[in-house]
Amino acid sequence: MTHYLSIKDIDNLSVWVKEARILKSQPKADKNLGANKTICMLFFNNSLRTRLSTQKAAMNLGMDVMVMNFGSEGWTLEYGDGTVMDQNTSEHVKEAAQVVSQFCDIVAIRAFASLTDKEQDEAEVVLNGFKKYAGIPIVNMESSVGHPLQALADAITLEEHNSKERPKVVLSWAPHPKALPHAVANSFVEMMQLQEADFVITHPKGYELNPAITKDVQIEYNQEKALQDADFVYIKNWSSYKEYGKVLNQDPNWMMTKKKLGSAKFMHCLPVRRNVVVEDAVLDSDQSLVIEQANNRTYAAQIVLKKILENL
Repeated sequence: MTHYLSIKDIDNLSVWVKEARILKSQPKADKNLGANKTICMLFFNNSLRTRLSTQKAAMNLGMDVMVMNFGSEGWTLEYGDGTVMDQNTSEHVKEAAQVVSQFCDIVAIRAFASLTDKEQDEAEVVLNGFKKYAGIPIVNMESSVGHPLQALADAITLEEHNSKERPKVVLSWAPHPKALPHAVANSFVEMMQLQEADFVITHPKGYELNPAITKDVQIEYNQEKALQDADFVYIKNWSSYKEYGKVLNQDPNWMMTKKKLGSAKFMHCLPVRRNVVVEDAVLDSDQSLVIEQANNRTYAAQIVLKKILENL
């Protein structure tokens, strides 16, 4: 594997999950694999779990780690070809990516959607700009349209807690005071399409995700109906895709409660707004898997880096 940009870069999800769980039991077993190798992590947006888990994964593999908060510490980058750079951008990605690649063997990038320009967001200008010019492997630490490290961690968590041959998994929209991107939801959907499971997405009308991603997935607008007999419930807010980036409503009735959850396990990528997205009684219960999901972020990143290092 050269790059990890999407969950679709995984050739066999069940095998990767199995290997990640082995890594989890022996996290330092491959500590010599990354010897004399460096990963550079570029953050154009804030991070807690992604930053720490990816850094920990690299350290488990014996890699050196460099971290740069590009949004506040780096020059403002230009991505367009033939641009006359007489405005706010100071450096072109052509030079920046090539320079970064001289200092490391793998570059990992976190760059969120703007939620103002659908075409530009879907073009993944930051991720693809570095992919085009860096000449070294690129890892997606959440981009405009995907968060494949989170989705892989979610797959590991599902495997660890599933006891059925074909569980029912529900992805439910929840209210949030801000417009949030589609990346986590998109990658979770793509991951679930690789699973043996009954998978349902539920949300108010108007919050349909990109139909190219959700094709062939059951969508139920009645949350109560969707949650019936669920084994796992994944809660996430996202803004409108059709009316791109807009918050159409903040219906508090879509908040996840203990009553709605029933006997299902609760999942969320974090951070989460308590008593807006989900009530305290759910997060603080033994049905909540959110801390285990966060822990599995290390082993998702580690199996990705391991696969890349094995091919360097």
